[in-house]
Amino acid sequence: MKNICVFGLGYIGLPTAAMFAHHGANVVGVDVNQHAVDTINKGKIHIVEPGLEAIVKQAVDNGRLKANLTPVHSDAYLIAVPTPFKGDDHTPDLSYIHAVSKALAPLLEKGDLVILESTSPVGATEQMVKWLAASRSDLTFPKYHEPDTEADIYVAYCPERVLPGKVVEELISNDRIIGGMTKESTNKAKEVYRIFVEGELLETNSRTAEMAKLTENASRDVSIAFANELSIISDKLDINVWELIELANHHPRVNILQPGAGVGGHCIAVDPWFIVNQNPDEAKIIRAAREINDSKPNWVVDKINAEVDKLKEQGVTRPTVALLGLAFKPDIDDLRESPAVNIAKKILDADNAEILLVEPHIQTLPEKLSAGTLVALETAVEQSDLLVVLVAHDEFSDKASLGTVNVVNVVGNH
Repeated sequence: MKNICVFGLGYIGLPTAAMFAHHGANVVGVDVNQHAVDTINKGKIHIVEPGLEAIVKQAVDNGRLKANLTPVHSDAYLIAVPTPFKGDDHTPDLSYIHAVSKALAPLLEKGDLVILESTSPVGATEQMVKWLAASRSDLTFPKYHEPDTEADIYVAYCPERVLPGKVVEELISNDRIIGGMTKESTNKAKEVYRIFVEGELLETNSRTAEMAKLTENASRDVSIAFANELSIISDKLDINVWELIELANHHPRVNILQPGAGVGGHCIAVDPWFIVNQNPDEAKIIRAAREINDSKPNWVVDKINAEVDKLKEQGVTRPTVALLGLAFKPDIDDLRESPAVNIAKKILDADNAEILLVEPHIQTLPEKLSAGTLVALETAVEQSDLLVVLVAHDEFSDKASLGTVNVVNVVGNH
């Protein structure tokens, strides 16, 4: 299958499209964002990911990669569009997948392969098939409970499991879960990913593949929640949580993670809620972990406000506070679901101090933080009464660079 169409050219879709093109496939990437389409067709990228732009430029220059607003017929279709929440109750919003299904259905021909990569609740792949089948009664589609029955169209769920900042490397090296709705669908999907994946291709069915993706991130969320809860308890008991964890981790079977300001990104902060939404009575630990991690930014805000009050008691009429880091994890520019952004917003809204924001990986602040001032680390150190390290960027790891200013460090001795 040498002709591939990728829906969604964001943090996952674009690197995936580029990787297929780099390894010899003819790829058309589809996105509703005109700016993204135009940028890619110039051989440039609209996101930050080390090593990606050179691969995109080469693929565009040799004619293997092209970006469009509309899809074209291909042998295989990969769907990597967002799956956000509908509202405050964390109900999954599959409207983007529905929209792709409507655009894709008219192009399908017997023998084509459709792969869903978007992180989705269990059963989303089957729902996508229902949408496709409703538009194409002339074709037969696979059924989850009939894995040995042949169909005109092959369908699989194959989630990504890459780390921002290392996507180019991990797309190739990581093992990949291949969840076909039928056995032949699994085989067809394996053929596609073997174009560039060097890791193991792990065979399963679509529901198990969907749940595996959610399970991986829920497991990490639970581990982070334990560390975050431990930091809150330790603070109350006047215990240094960093020393505590270091000592506990000397046990040969204990490996406690480092606490932080919360959990961000489009995966760990989102995916566990898909499990909770479908299994509200059973997912007790998963729900508790999400609530702990979602509440951690509020605890950090309280700690900052307490330090500001101390400064005012010492005679500083309106303290200047610098918040270091806005990304959802160290050394990237991605602000999606970032607890640091939420913390900054609440501190700005309180208007209890002058606020400086330091994020070395972005050039402009998001609109929700427009009331703040983006400055370099050196400026923040010179002008601030209080520094708050929210993200463990490498730039903040040198203690000498933080000077002698009061420091609140919520990410430990990184």
